[in-house]
Amino acid sequence: MPIPSGAATLSRSLLRDDVYVRLRDAIVDGTFAPGEQLRDGELAQWLGVSRTPVREALLRLGQAGLVVAAPGRSTAVTTLDVRAARDAQAVVATMHELAVATAVPLLTGADLAQMREANSHFRAAIAAGDVDAAVAADDEFHVVPVRAAANAAVVAVLEQFTPLVRRLERLRFATLAGRGSVARHARLVDLCEQGDVAAAAAVSRETWQTLDPTEAL
Repeated sequence: MPIPSGAATLSRSLLRDDVYVRLRDAIVDGTFAPGEQLRDGELAQWLGVSRTPVREALLRLGQAGLVVAAPGRSTAVTTLDVRAARDAQAVVATMHELAVATAVPLLTGADLAQMREANSHFRAAIAAGDVDAAVAADDEFHVVPVRAAANAAVVAVLEQFTPLVRRLERLRFATLAGRGSVARHARLVDLCEQGDVAAAAAVSRETWQTLDPTEAL
């Protein structure tokens, strides 16, 4: 689709990371469709910023596998490549497995309550067919052990590779198959509460491995 009409509701003091996040989310949620050309001038005008942070954001998006730039041509949103998606999925699953294994002994009662509340929000979003709310609740759930683990390297890797996996999640959460994640989330919280590091880490990994890249084709 073309660049959305009207100015985006962003401040002129928008930071580089904000530009990246806004463009990343627009690709993941389908505002910018696979194959669509992204011109830095149009994007800068839409966001109300100079071209410099837009160009920097496009470079980061290229590293994340969400856009591709050809010499002498505009940058374009990538189509979902099954191999690239599987590679990203494997990395994301491993990082969450590590985060959970590290976090289990550190999680507080408040952390576990936050995970259960997030899963409740996730269940309601899936039932209502609200994909945006489901993705937000899923983030709310998984960020708890990642934050508790406090591993900067894990956070950096997830920031790079999760956006590609998010495209798979949106497809899963739009179907009844997404309900399976509710049960896995609940199981994960129970295992964390029991202090079962190995089993909790295994369930975390399984949660991310159930996404099927071929569903996007």
